[in-house]
Amino acid sequence: MASSSYDLIVIGSGPGGYVCAIRAAQLGMKVACVEKRDTLGGTCLNVGCIPSKAMLSTSEKYHEAEASFESLGIKTGGVNLDLPTMMKYKDSVVEANTKGIEFLFKKNKIDWLKGAGKIVAKGQVDVAGKTYDTKNIVIATGSDVAGLPGIEIDEKKIVSSTGALELKEVPKEMVVIGGGVIGLELGSVWSRLGANVTVVEFVDQILPGMDGEIRKEAGKIFKKQGLNFKLSTKVTSAKAGKSGVNLTLEAAAGGDEEKMKADIVLVAVGRKAYTDSLGLDTVGVETDERGRVKTDAHFKTNVDGIYAIGDVIAGPMLAHKAEDEGVVLAEMLDGQSGHIDYNLIPGVVYTWPEVANVGQTEEQLKEAGIAYKAGKFPFMANGRARAMNMVDGFVKILADAKTDRVLGCHIIGPEAGTLIAEVVLGMEFGTSAEDIARTCHAHPTLEEVVKEAALAVDGREIHM
Repeated sequence: MASSSYDLIVIGSGPGGYVCAIRAAQLGMKVACVEKRDTLGGTCLNVGCIPSKAMLSTSEKYHEAEASFESLGIKTGGVNLDLPTMMKYKDSVVEANTKGIEFLFKKNKIDWLKGAGKIVAKGQVDVAGKTYDTKNIVIATGSDVAGLPGIEIDEKKIVSSTGALELKEVPKEMVVIGGGVIGLELGSVWSRLGANVTVVEFVDQILPGMDGEIRKEAGKIFKKQGLNFKLSTKVTSAKAGKSGVNLTLEAAAGGDEEKMKADIVLVAVGRKAYTDSLGLDTVGVETDERGRVKTDAHFKTNVDGIYAIGDVIAGPMLAHKAEDEGVVLAEMLDGQSGHIDYNLIPGVVYTWPEVANVGQTEEQLKEAGIAYKAGKFPFMANGRARAMNMVDGFVKILADAKTDRVLGCHIIGPEAGTLIAEVVLGMEFGTSAEDIARTCHAHPTLEEVVKEAALAVDGREIHM
C-alpha cells in the first residue's frame, strides 16, 4: 500500500531512476518511484539497450552459423531463420530484466506509483490524480526518439528504434537515417538477417564524435560486412505508401536530388530529453535550449528540493552515466560527498566487432594543443583473437608525452566493451601507459592487445 508522504520520489524507473531509488532506500530513506509503463526499467530495459542487445547477440550467432561455421569445421546442413522465435527470445530477456527490477523494489521497500507523474508544487507530485508529498523530487524521465521535420514515424514502415525491434519480417531493402550508434547497431541486426541495408549520414563519416581512426576502420569493416553508406547526404523526404517508402535525398551541401525506395526506413538521428507534461513550467524549473533540465554540479535544479539525472540533463545519453548519477545523488541527499568524472564515462557500440572508447580522442588532444604519444596494436597479431577467428580491429592508447598518463583509449575489435573496463579503472586512478604495460596479463587472452598497445606507446611492443 503506497504511502502519501516520502523522503524521496523519483519520476521515471529507467537505469538512472531505479538505481537512485534503490540506493536511497539502502540509505534509509522512504522512497517511491513513479512509472507510467506497465513494466519497470524505462526505455533501456523495455525498448532500448536490453532488447537490442538480445537481437544483436542472436543475429550475430545466426550470421556466424551461416557464414563462418563451415570454415571452422562445423557443418550444419543449412541454417534457417525463425524470426518469431528470435523475437520471442528477445521478449523473454526483456521480461526477466523488468521483473528483476520489480523484485528489487519489493526487496528495498520502494513503492511503485503507477501512472504518469507531474510536479504540481514544490514537494508535491501528482500520479494518476492522487497527490503525494515528498521532501525531495528526482526527475529521471530519460529521453525520447528525435524525429526529422516532415518525416512521420508510423512504427510500421517508417520506424524508430522501438519499431525496428518489432518487425514481423526481414525487409528486403532497409534505409537507416543516421550513422550513429543506434543506426549502426540496428542496421547490423537486419543486415545479418538478410536485409540490404543502406545507412544515410549527414556528415562525412559514421560515428560522429568518435576518434577519427576508429571511424575510418569501422566504415571499412562494416562495408565488408555488406552495409552500404551514403555519407554527406541528407534525407529531405520520406513518404510511406502501399508498396514501401519513397525517399528523396540530396548532398548535405546541396545539389541534385536522388530518389530511393525501401520496405522499411529506420529514423535514428538521436534522442531528445523527455520533459513533456511534467509540470516544470508550473513550478518554475528551468530548461535549456534543447529542452534539458538545467542543473548544477550536484544535480540540483533552480527550485529547492527538485533534482534531475540521466538523459534529461546535459551529458552523454548513456544508461551507465545515469546509474552513476543516481547513486551519487542519493548519497548526496544522505549528506555524503560525491563526484563523477565525465571524461571517464566509457562509450560502447555493440556492433560486431564492438567499438569502445574512454577519455579524449586524437582530434581533441590536437585541438587542445596537448602533446601526446599514441600506441596501437592490432587484434590480427593476437593469438587468442586468431583462435577465435575474430581478428578485425585494434586497440589505441593515448598518453601524455611528458607524464605518460593515459588520456584516452579507443578500441574496435572483439569484446571491446569488456576490454575498455581495464583502462577506465586505470584512468580513474591516474594510470600511466607504463602501469598497464607492466601489469601481468593472462595468456592467451584478448586483454593482451591492451597491454601491447600500452607497450607501443613507448615503441616497445613485443609481438609486432
